Formats: sequence, C-alpha cells, structure tokens
Amino acid sequence: MPSSTSLVVDVVSDIVCPWCFIGKRKLERALAELGRAEPSLDVEVRWHPFQLNPDLPADGIPRASHLERKFGGAARAAEIYARVTRVGEAVGIPFRFDLIERQPNTSDAHRLIAWAQRQGDAAALVERLFGAYFLEGRRVGERDELARLAAECGWPERDARAMLASDELRDEVEKASQEALDAGVQGVPFFIFNGRTAVSGAHDPATLLDAIAAARGDAGSAG
Repeated sequence: MPSSTSLVVDVVSDIVCPWCFIGKRKLERALAELGRAEPSLDVEVRWHPFQLNPDLPADGIPRASHLERKFGGAARAAEIYARVTRVGEAVGIPFRFDLIERQPNTSDAHRLIAWAQRQGDAAALVERLFGAYFLEGRRVGERDELARLAAECGWPERDARAMLASDELRDEVEKASQEALDAGVQGVPFFIFNGRTAVSGAHDPATLLDAIAAARGDAGSAG
C-alpha cells in the first residue's frame, strides 16, 4: 500500500480511444491541482494495455471500413465524433479525425509502451502516440512509425525497432489485456488509485480528486 506521501495511478487505456486522450488530460489537471496542494506528494502513473479492436489484422484496416463496421458509416461516425471534438476542444485537444486513413491494430504500440515503461517513465511516449494518431493521422500500427515516434521521445530508435521486430513483451501485453477484461474493465479509460479506488470513464478533475481522496483516506490524506 502506498504511503500517505505517495500516490500510484494505474491507467488502463488504448491509444486509439479518443476518450482515453481526453481522460489523460483531465487526469493531468487533477494531478496538477493535487500537486499544488501537496508539493511533496510523490505520484507514479503506470500505463496498462487495452485493445478496443483486438481482432483487427496486424496491418489494420482502412478507416472507412472500420467506421462502416462500427458505426454504420461515416455520417453516423461524424455525429458521434462531433461531441468528442467539442469535449476535446474544452481540454485543449484539437482532434483531426479527418487525417486518420487507417484503423490500426494497437498490439505493437502497447508493447512499445510496456518496453519504455520497463526502463523508465513512459508518459512522454504515451502522449506522443495519442498526438501522432489523433492530431497528425500518423500510422501508429506500423513498426517503423512506432520506432520513429519512440526516437522523438528520446528512446534509441534502433533499440525500439529491434524490440518491435521481435516477440518481446507480446505475451505480457496480451496477458495484461486479458486480466483487465477478467477484472471487469469493459470500457476505457479506467483509472485505479492506490490499488483501491477505481473510476471508469473520462471524468472531470473534481471527480478524479474525490476518488483519489477516497483511495488515500485510510492513510490520513484527505483530499
């Protein structure tokens, strides 16, 4: 159990989930507010895989085909994404769904995150992957592109490329994804604070701060 001077945040998400990107922003705002109130608080954020579309082929499918299969076509998707776009603008995310040409399989992206996290803080990489996909339309299902994105975050591109070319961490990512499902995670983002209090969905910072306070309650850390 973390001490009263620490907070562990486990985030279950997928990099092709727009609500996960929004949830990340709201979590950052909550943690920034908490940090101002408790400057000495040690916060660790850990990222866990979840695949919204685990059955996609390794090289993904055309975005248009995905929208047809999931929403019944581009028109219905546009209606749904209009709300996402409005919420995104409110938290500083200028979504560019029009730039996305291919719906990727995210298994390799999750392996890359796990690889980076095993060596240090993967926050910058997670942010870059979200931005690359939702703001730039980059093909985050392709290994060469993933290696380049890792390099943009300071990781050795050669090492990232070598890892992605292997089966390293594949079993671990698949196991973690299945464990999330087995634990009852049906949608993402899904936040767990200090291993005790869970919140499902991209809730506002106030809700997340309430959950953090509840998770820290027994340690004498009122939010």
